[in-house]
Amino acid sequence: MMKKFKLIVLGLLAAFTFGCDPDLKSINYDEINPAIFPASEADVEALVVAAYYPLRGSWWNGIHTTSERGIMFVNDASTEILQGNFGVQQLATLHSYVPTSEGVTRFYDDFYNRISSNTLSIDRLENSTVNENIKKRGIAELKCARAFLSYELFDMYGPIVVAPLEVLQNPLIETPLARLSHSEMVSFIEKDLLDAVEDLPSPEDAAYGRFSKGFARMLLIRLYLHEKRWADVETQANAIMAMNHYQLVDDYVDMFSTNSQVDNKEIIFAVPADYAATSENQWQQMALPSNYPDISGWATIQSSWMFYDSFEPNDVRKTYLIAEYTGTDGVTYNRNNPGNVMQMGPIPLKIENDPDRTTLTTIDIILYRYADVILSKAEAIANKNGAPNQEAIDLVNEIRNRAGLDDIVLADYADIDSFNEMILVERSHEYWCENGQYRSDLIRHGKFVEHSIELNGSASQAAPYKELYPFSLARISEGKGAFIQNPGYN
Repeated sequence: MMKKFKLIVLGLLAAFTFGCDPDLKSINYDEINPAIFPASEADVEALVVAAYYPLRGSWWNGIHTTSERGIMFVNDASTEILQGNFGVQQLATLHSYVPTSEGVTRFYDDFYNRISSNTLSIDRLENSTVNENIKKRGIAELKCARAFLSYELFDMYGPIVVAPLEVLQNPLIETPLARLSHSEMVSFIEKDLLDAVEDLPSPEDAAYGRFSKGFARMLLIRLYLHEKRWADVETQANAIMAMNHYQLVDDYVDMFSTNSQVDNKEIIFAVPADYAATSENQWQQMALPSNYPDISGWATIQSSWMFYDSFEPNDVRKTYLIAEYTGTDGVTYNRNNPGNVMQMGPIPLKIENDPDRTTLTTIDIILYRYADVILSKAEAIANKNGAPNQEAIDLVNEIRNRAGLDDIVLADYADIDSFNEMILVERSHEYWCENGQYRSDLIRHGKFVEHSIELNGSASQAAPYKELYPFSLARISEGKGAFIQNPGYN
């Protein structure tokens, strides 16, 4: 089945940025005349599609690329899910990143200005004369895009700079800006998402790959989890459930197959992938070694045996966590004979091999699923009350049963500490190599440093201040004293 939105996005991106016609000129949306643009529904669509642009899977300038330049890769590599023995993946694994580590500072450097672009687009649309319904829908998508990117950067670096509109409208005036306070940052993201919920389409009316009310509420859940606002997490989870749209699919493994997921009601938001390298999924290249049968990869990353051992034997969620294979050289590689491809852990393939391609795959990049709503509600109920109850246990069992596992019982997780330990395990098993939010889960429960030391021993440079990544020295210098580095990196 063709993916309608994917084709729309790719067509627009091709027209605006990849066209080979010498008469075509790219449009810089920060230098257009607001008196005449946007003036039509097509203009609004152009502004909105531009807001999705940095969120795609492009190696060069997409924050959700599945390569070493994407946030999932780096964030999961800072946990036991992924390990690396070179490059940014090794920096993340050992928590050895510093302000000169471009591999971790670049996410802020490359994407913070996209937040400003969204701010300008929102203002242009608010002051336009286009149809009011089209205007509201467009502003909602722009606010959701701004909040999405803001949350991801906030989650990695703490509060960031959010340029006020009046500063953006006077670009020739040099105005060093300070980072927002923590409360200001949270309020900024929260307001955008609450506003977006009002005018985004319902999940059944949203095109695949576009934002919906369900996705905006899912981002609110992640924000509220970050802030441990348990009652608000539960409220948003209940609101998503009340939509009566999302549901767990029966087959966990099939979600990550080459079969189309356009009609999958578990997916809340996914980034469509294609072979054209405009929004690509490179993961099989990243994970597979060069001697893997049928598909040759670059072996840039491994999982850890610590992570593999945390799964129960019959858990279907480890299907593509490859612990043994026979290579094209005829050698069988596994834990006992790891060679240089499994010395740290199994191969974290996650997705089905794409038999039609040895490089990119059209398996979409799934970022948020309904399973997260269920586990988030369970976590919220238990932590709000200071102890789990049967409802929280039942919610966890929904996820476990789909994975082919037996029920857990309340008596085994009656105190909040044991329950939260279990939730962390379930989250890691359910969402490994999806959105990189397990790092945030560990931080939320004070386990980020502990897990790093358990995994890497004396080689770990983990410390509490490493829960935030550093900003680059260029940003600190640019801030002329107004922009303050995260503690521990000075």
